[in-house]
Parts: sequence; C-alpha cells; structure tokens
Amino acid sequence: MYTGLKHFHSFFAYFVLLLIAAAVIIALLNRNGKQPFAGTGRKLALFGLIAAHLQLLFGLVLYFVSPLGIGNFSGENMGNSTARLYMLEHPLMMIIAIVLVTIGWSKAKKAADDGKKYGTIAMWYGIALVLMLSRIPWNAWPVAG
Repeated sequence: MYTGLKHFHSFFAYFVLLLIAAAVIIALLNRNGKQPFAGTGRKLALFGLIAAHLQLLFGLVLYFVSPLGIGNFSGENMGNSTARLYMLEHPLMMIIAIVLVTIGWSKAKKAADDGKKYGTIAMWYGIALVLMLSRIPWNAWPVAG
C-alpha cells in the first residue's frame, strides 16, 4: 500500500502542477477584465483547488505511514538535508501553498469584477505554484512517460 500511495502521490502531483500553472496562465491572460470569470478560467482555478486539496489528503496519509515522514522526525535528522526535506520542508511548504490557493479562490469569489478575480487568482495561485516548485524532491520524482 505504501509504495502504491507514494507513486500515486508523485504522479498526481504532475496533474496538480499542470492545473495550477494553467489557472495562473489563463488568469494572467484574462486579468484585463474582458473575459468573464465564468468559463475556462474559473473551472481551471476550481479544479486546481480541488486537485490540490486531494493531493494534500494523499500527502498527509503518506506522511503518517512513510518511514521518511513523521516517524523520521528528530533533531539529528535536521542536519541531514534529504531527511529534513521529507519530514519538514516539503510537507510544510505544500500546506502553505495549498492554504494560499484556498485564500486565492476565496478572495477571487468575493472580488467585485472579473479583472480583479483573475488578478487575484494569478497572484495567489502564482505564489503557491512557486512554493510548490521550490520544495518538490526533484531527485526522487518519477519522470512521466
């Protein structure tokens, strides 16, 4: 179960990153306010939000069953950059990024006009995307294909 969950979490991350990146790109292209926040842009942002939350759920389960997760948490491992990445940096940064995605979606829904909605998605999702990309364990990430 652990190996399957680990692989699923890794491959599903491609989908999450693709949705978040697409939402940012569409939001940047439409922030002039000429496109309504009702079609593709809104759906991409919503699907990105949903996928990010699902990925968080899988990640939390993995964090508690993985030997690299919470069971590896110790002061000694803080000196090991790889162990620190898996037990602290990656989970914490992903939680922060998903909180930012959630804030972005919430603020976009409440924004007054379509241009502000797209601008809000572009900013919050963009920051979240940078945080996600900064703490992915690239050396252990499977290559799709």
